[in-house]
Amino acid sequence: MTTAPVAPPPHGDVVTSIPSAPVTEKRPVPRGLDKAIPEPGVPRANKAVSKERPDGSPPELARPDYTVMQQARGGGHVAFFDADGDGVIWPLDTYRGFRRIGFNPLFSLLAVPFIHGSFSYPTCSGWLPDPFFRIFIQYDKRNKGALDWNDINDMIQGNTNIVDPTGWSAARFEWWTLWLIAADEKGEVSKEKVRAQYDGSLWYLLADENERRAAARREALKSKWD
Repeated sequence: MTTAPVAPPPHGDVVTSIPSAPVTEKRPVPRGLDKAIPEPGVPRANKAVSKERPDGSPPELARPDYTVMQQARGGGHVAFFDADGDGVIWPLDTYRGFRRIGFNPLFSLLAVPFIHGSFSYPTCSGWLPDPFFRIFIQYDKRNKGALDWNDINDMIQGNTNIVDPTGWSAARFEWWTLWLIAADEKGEVSKEKVRAQYDGSLWYLLADENERRAAARREALKSKWD
């Protein structure tokens, strides 16, 4: 069996298509992206970039603290429908969002049961479906800037893999330990402390806080006996 000869690569030593796989010739890959987009192979968590828009949408249309799927105003997905920013999308929110986009009342009304019937239950915090078919879009449901005990358990359940008891146990041990050591007097772990646990800076922060508390106790005890 003979194979068709492969043409010399047009871009140095990188072969982007071969005749034996016609689809590679029908769908040419983009070239020179690194000239327009810094590190084009690195996924952006909060930007939908292109060669024409290397910085993504402008800040007034896409919040930098939201993922692409969450971003609001003028082309976002989740937060566009969560107009009041409470982390919950009601069926009426979806209806109003579709009307704002330009759909007629009938289409907007028909869209509600399809969307909320599909996405409400997976976002619930328990085993029972939500009676109002709301969609919960964040674990910090009251926009506290922190996670409390219930938020943490909802997050663990929402990210649980099927038939993974080791993962279930490890996740609970790690997050429950974080809550025990880092929660404030209101029983909430701040967003900054959650972030800091990933790069390890949290442990230095907690150590400093513990040393300050110990010093304050020693000073209080010393002044009591003076």
